[in-house]
Parts: sequence; C-alpha cells; structure tokens
Amino acid sequence: MRLVTFDAGAGARTGVVLDETGASILDLTAASGGAAPFATMLALIAAWPEVKAQVTDWAAAPPAAAMVTGAKLLAPIPRPAKNVFCVGRNYQAHINEGLKARGAPPAPPPPAPEFFTKPPTAVIGPDEPSLHFPINDAMDYEVELALIIGAPGRDIPAAKAFDHIFGYTIGNDVTGRRLQRKHGQWFKGKGLDASCPLGPWIVTADALDPSDLQLTMVVNGEPRQDSRTSNMIFPIPFLIESLSGGLTLEPGDIILTGTPHGVGYAMDPPRYLKAGDVMEASVEGIGTLRTPVADA
Repeated sequence: MRLVTFDAGAGARTGVVLDETGASILDLTAASGGAAPFATMLALIAAWPEVKAQVTDWAAAPPAAAMVTGAKLLAPIPRPAKNVFCVGRNYQAHINEGLKARGAPPAPPPPAPEFFTKPPTAVIGPDEPSLHFPINDAMDYEVELALIIGAPGRDIPAAKAFDHIFGYTIGNDVTGRRLQRKHGQWFKGKGLDASCPLGPWIVTADALDPSDLQLTMVVNGEPRQDSRTSNMIFPIPFLIESLSGGLTLEPGDIILTGTPHGVGYAMDPPRYLKAGDVMEASVEGIGTLRTPVADA
C-alpha cells in the first residue's frame, strides 16, 4: 500500500495512492469523517495496527465521496517530530570515490555505522525546490532509501528489526560539500533548509522487500548514480540494532540509509548543483522523487 500526505485545497490530509502516478488518491480524512487517527501521517503511523484493516477495506472499495484527483503531493511526513537520522559512508564504492577525489587511496569500510541528522526544517516534498544558498557554493545530491519506524523500541536486535519498520520512501540527502568539511562535522553541510527532499509516498513494509532494490539519481536527464541496496556495508537490520542501542526509536522516525557512488563532488572535474537543475531520485518499488533547484 502507498500512503501519502497531500493538499487538494483544504490543507494537508492523509491518503492512499490508487494509481501509478499519485493522481488518484483515497482521502482518508474524508473516508473516516475526520477521525483523529487519520488526521496526520504521524497519527496514522502510530495507530496503524488498529486501523490497517479498515484502510485496506477502503482502498479495495473506495467511497466515491472520498476520492481526490490532481492533488499536490507533500512530503509523506511534512514535519517530522525529531531530526531525520542519516547514515554516512554506507556504500564502499562511494567511500572510495570520495577518497580518490581527495587524492587518497581506497580504505576499508568504517568499523561501525556513522550517524548524523538533518533537522525537520530540512524536509520538503515532491517538486518542491531545494534551495541554493549563497553560503553553499558546492551543493550536491545523494539518493537514498529511507525507512520509517512504526513500532517503537530501544535496544532492538537485528533479528527483530523489520518488526519495527512501518514502510519506506525515497530520500535525497542534499549536501553542502565545502560546508561539510569547513565545520569538521557533517551537520552544518547537511542541515540547511530544504536539504532533505522526501517522497513521493510511503510504501508500507508488507509491500516491499528492501534487500536488493535499485537506486538511481538523474540530474537534468543525465544518469549519475546507479547501485543497489544489496551493496550496503551495514544492512538495514544492523543499522536499526546499532542506532537503537540505548536510544528509543519512535513511530514516524525517519532513517536515511546511505548513498551509493556517483555524487557530483567526486566527478572530474566536480559537478555541483545550481539553480535551474532538476534532480530525479528513484528507488525500485517506490517510484521517483523529483526536486528542482532554486536560488534562496
């Protein structure tokens, strides 16, 4: 099932996508008569065990009065309750391309996942512009598989990790490369406003096997990144086990799982983003997240 947050003129609502493009949506707010569990995606995720059967029935036989067409798609979770968790250097070929760009030899993978975060103010939805700030003269892209936590938990063992996943979406970890290095850590270069496109919807965990999905990034029609989730150094169960150690994951928490090789700064010469560019991040089984670049 594909769940979406959309705006058809009455503000943000939750829905079920019933076609391949997102043009036909079952409005869960309307179908439920405005019931609280359907008011926001965060509320829907928290209530999912109780409402899943009802949503499945509505999707199978949509009430005509609850159907919407031509709505604007928003980020699936427009305002996360916490920072978005991110994983750095989780694909070996991406590690090596970065080292090569700096004149260094290949290196072994990190001994443990490298976590950082992006603030809620970074999140934008499909077709919303990612902003090119004057402070960011080395703007880059990173396609990623993003997962959404459903059942809360702390100290989650890898064997139980998938029990805690609600679903999956596409993330684009837009990055300021020189800022990233200037400040000696990653938050500033990766935490700018509008630097975390997410969407176009959430595919529920029961509808997608994330173990070997193709990820691609196309910029202005030119293929840049192309890899598979099976190339992750630390697979999803390990990431959840590691991140949840002593740290409670809650419904609606978002985790970006890392980007593969093909980023702009590692090209020769580097090719950074500028206003007018269009990024198209795709993940097999989910779809495509389109993001234009605009001057701030």
